[in-house]
Amino acid sequence: MKVILLQDVKKLGKKGDVIEASDGYARNYLFPKKLAMEATANELHVLNVKKENERKKKLAELEEAQKLAADLKGKEVNIEAKAGDGGRLFGAITNKDIAEAINSKFNLSIDKKKVVVGTIKVAGGYDVEVKLYPEVSTKMKVVIVPKQ
Repeated sequence: MKVILLQDVKKLGKKGDVIEASDGYARNYLFPKKLAMEATANELHVLNVKKENERKKKLAELEEAQKLAADLKGKEVNIEAKAGDGGRLFGAITNKDIAEAINSKFNLSIDKKKVVVGTIKVAGGYDVEVKLYPEVSTKMKVVIVPKQ
């Protein structure tokens, strides 16, 4: 019997997969626990429409991320921080500080987890990677300016 999985089932498949299961297993285990439903022509059509809409949505997000990456590539962000002798900062500049600076300067909403950088403790220029989507990232320049 063909069934559509409503949830991930170990050793069987992931949510949305159409699989072949024995009649007894489907009727006595999968259906009562709401793990699957019978794959009728109507349900298969609905599933295909949902998958197509999800694919289009992901494609639009990818295009948006690529456009944003092209806009941000090579841009520069300045951050002022208190510093002592030799440009050593009092405290440190983290990915959160950099994300806030990018968001305020370019009017975006980039999460701090998307900014890849170590802790910065000395004033100067740094290259920072911003991951906008799983396969899309861009490099930006961050300049830490010492404030006396």
